[in-house]
Formats: sequence, structure tokens, C-alpha cells
Amino acid sequence: MKHVKTLAIMVALAAAPTAFAAGSMDGMDMKPSVASQQAPNPVAAEIKKIDAKAGKVTLKHGPIENLGMSAMTMAFPVKDRASLKNFKVGESVSVTFDKVNGKPTVVDMQRN
Repeated sequence: MKHVKTLAIMVALAAAPTAFAAGSMDGMDMKPSVASQQAPNPVAAEIKKIDAKAGKVTLKHGPIENLGMSAMTMAFPVKDRASLKNFKVGESVSVTFDKVNGKPTVVDMQRN
């Protein structure tokens, strides 16, 4: 009988960390990352290059908060390729970025 009690205590102690770990997940906040929660806001940028055929624009831009990107110069695909004909290299623009098919993409671009 003494061995049964000892065995029961050992099983209970062995199972306690597993039960605690499983129970502790209930209270965890499983929200998506901060970057994916933020709504897209316009970002100031300067057009460095336009590739209408490829549907891309190279922009020197400020931080893109909703994508978690710092300021840099980078080429981006443009959601509305036809809109590129309305812009020229060197123009200051306000650009809204979002992920389209998993890629950072220009979803809107307006002159400043």
C-alpha cells in the first residue's frame, strides 16, 4: 500500500508541469504581430524609377509601419499598373503599402 501511495504521488508530480503548461496557454494573448494589426497609412516617398512594363516603382520611402519596414529605397510592385503613367521620376508622393499575395505592394499613390 505504501508503494501505491508513493507511485500515485510520483505520477501526480510528473503530470503537474504538463497540466500547468497546458492550462497556462488558456490565458495567453494569441494576437497577430503588431505589424499585421496596423492599418495601412500613407508614407512620404520620392519616385526614383518607374518600370511600367514590369508594373514596379522604385521609391525612397519613410518607415512603413503596417509592414514593419524601416526607411529605405526599394522597388515595389504596383497594384494598379496603369496608374504608373500618371507619375514621373523625381516626384514626391504619398504612398499606401500593403501585402498583396504575401508581397509588400503599392496599393495607392498620390502626388503631394
